[in-house]
Amino acid sequence: MTQFVCQPGGSVAGQLRVPGDKSISHRSIILASIAQGSSHISGFLQGEDSLNTMRALQQLGVPIEREQGEVSVNGVGLRGLRQPTADLDMGNSGTAMRLLLGLLAGQDFDARLIGDSSLSSRPMQRVIQPLQSMGAVIESEAGGRAPMQIRGGHALQAIEYAMPVASAQVKSCLLLAGLYAQGETIVHEPAPTRDHSERMLRGFGCNIQSQDGEIRMQGNQDLTACNIDVPADISSAAFFLVAASIAGAGDLRLQHVGVNPTRTGIIDILQLMGANIELSNQQEIGGEPVADIRVRNAALTGIDIPANLVPLAIDEFPVLFVAAACATGITRLRGAEELRVKESDRIQVMADGLARLGIETEVLPDGIIIRGGEPGGGEIESHGDHRIAMAFSVASLAASEDICIRDCANVNTSFPGFAELARQAGIRISIDAG
Repeated sequence: MTQFVCQPGGSVAGQLRVPGDKSISHRSIILASIAQGSSHISGFLQGEDSLNTMRALQQLGVPIEREQGEVSVNGVGLRGLRQPTADLDMGNSGTAMRLLLGLLAGQDFDARLIGDSSLSSRPMQRVIQPLQSMGAVIESEAGGRAPMQIRGGHALQAIEYAMPVASAQVKSCLLLAGLYAQGETIVHEPAPTRDHSERMLRGFGCNIQSQDGEIRMQGNQDLTACNIDVPADISSAAFFLVAASIAGAGDLRLQHVGVNPTRTGIIDILQLMGANIELSNQQEIGGEPVADIRVRNAALTGIDIPANLVPLAIDEFPVLFVAAACATGITRLRGAEELRVKESDRIQVMADGLARLGIETEVLPDGIIIRGGEPGGGEIESHGDHRIAMAFSVASLAASEDICIRDCANVNTSFPGFAELARQAGIRISIDAG
């Protein structure tokens, strides 16, 4: 079992570029596959999650060539996918499973989606129910869990759907299904979520409107191939934003990071806590804003996290909890029940880990209260959750003793080479293959 062993202290300085954005990598290769013509994707994330999406599309008959972070896709058009000869394995990726459910719902062939034990325990009913309302036929295990059998040959009808919970994955799933539906698909989101799908659909020539939480798109629009430059993933950069903030004499520059306004909750929250973060070299590449980010050590203070920022930082909360643990005073988070159905119950797992480090927490049904202090050391169970493992690696910068984090193999699903890059930045981390 892969473990991270992190020694206390260390300093974070220099400059680095984290791997490509996982959300954009998933979406880019899906849309390129059903576009007409050849697309080139640079900066594609070489993590298991996005590679599983790529392999699934290859099984669906899409010619794809990959060399490091460069991917060439010969799109087969909206109706050019073909029936796979084996199950499509999504591994640990909820994004891949939910987006491919939308893509496959409107095909004329059957397909079966599977995943690892963690993914097979995660609820998919939130996408199954609206897809069934569109006419899709989907069979699942009890509670809407994988494996998923999608029955082909059922014509989809567009629906108007108000999402009960803000979720970019649900929105993107319905938009992909909407490409194959008769009529206009309308999605209402209760709070802003990452809008990579809408931006990228426009880049591929789709006419899609989004305003005031309402997204509208006519079905049966052909997509046209285009080239995509995937920026560095702000969710991966988040670990280093917190690291440089809590490390003594921290001064780090992160290069070419995606700063889509629907993803910058991590920056907004850290700045409210007193973080010293500056953006420079801001530009727009392929419809996505990017920037270099400089972050320096700062004295953090606990805050009540604003409700409007919660969906804009949903993946970054594990490391934000570490920031809160190192801050002066109390941090309160509410309205984040979504964290309980990620790769792990991230609220409870982080609370358990922080308790091992001597940090006081109070777990709430939809959030957590963290009383800042001085982290100690100990053994942490990550429960196979990549973001938990990386978050506690960052905590070592402020710890008084070694932190040993168990079950870290899944870090490669989203951030291949994390330990090496962390060492380069100044975190005292080593890998024990067990």
